Amino acid sequence: MTRSIRDITLVMPVLNNTNVNPVAFILIGIPGLESVQCWISIPFSVMYLMALLGNCTILFIIRTEPSLHEPMYLFLSMLAATDLILSTSTLPKMLAIFWFNAGDIAFDACLIQMFFIHSFTAMESGFFLAMAFDRYIAICNPLRHSLILTNPVISKIGFLVVLRAVIFFSPHPFLVKKLSYCQTNVIHHTYCEFMAVMKLACEDTFSSKAYSLTVASLIGSFDLLSTAVSYVFILRTVLSLPSKEASLKAFSTCSSHICVILVFYTTAVFTFLTHRFGHNVAPQIHITVANIYLLVPPMLNPIIYGVRTKKIRQRVFKMFYYKTI
Repeated sequence: MTRSIRDITLVMPVLNNTNVNPVAFILIGIPGLESVQCWISIPFSVMYLMALLGNCTILFIIRTEPSLHEPMYLFLSMLAATDLILSTSTLPKMLAIFWFNAGDIAFDACLIQMFFIHSFTAMESGFFLAMAFDRYIAICNPLRHSLILTNPVISKIGFLVVLRAVIFFSPHPFLVKKLSYCQTNVIHHTYCEFMAVMKLACEDTFSSKAYSLTVASLIGSFDLLSTAVSYVFILRTVLSLPSKEASLKAFSTCSSHICVILVFYTTAVFTFLTHRFGHNVAPQIHITVANIYLLVPPMLNPIIYGVRTKKIRQRVFKMFYYKTI
């Protein structure tokens, strides 16, 4: 049913002593865990199904419920769409590797997957920042919330988040495409991650790697710092409210957002630091965390928002209640 790595190498184009762009790359999954990848696929496939169901439910509820056409929920729908595309760009191919050892991926398909992974990760970070800005206005300047975050403004913010990701991560495929490769076309990863592909090049890739790490660190740092500053002002405003009940109610609207941000940035920082400093980190640990970075937030986001957000929770109960009548 599956082919071993030795079998794969027999059908690989011989790249020794040549500098060419390979027709295809071969993803091997998680190095060192090949024998248990079938078992690893079980929680990964469950996470993917939950991500699909949860984010599709969020999108459907927000689309069909007029009372949810507010800034917070519109940004949440953008985040849900981003999560759907991000998880779908990696999971199906990953499961094909785990189940059938079908790691072959065309060169251009690898570039497309690379662009989707890095750009949509940046979009997710941008939408987290947009949601933090919404909560800041709603709590710190509630009387002007509807005047500041109008539908045209929300659309412009969403467009800028997408445009920023496309502009800064569009060079990645071109940086990879212009290189020549030698020795092997086997990628020791579950998806076409930029740094993993760079390792196969037989040229100096310092400038390309520096660009990628710089862009990722600048975008991530800006978004995380701006989000943190927003919540500092939010916390100060909440603590200054005269009623403890009012303080708890105000801060509860932010708790779900804080939870998903912690999950997203914790794994993101680990992945970044591993690329930059963690040369002694075992590959299976690094790649497993890299997968968690792309799979867990899309799964958890709709769950956390569904449980912690009263309007969404009530709409879900209402939807399933009517179905059971």
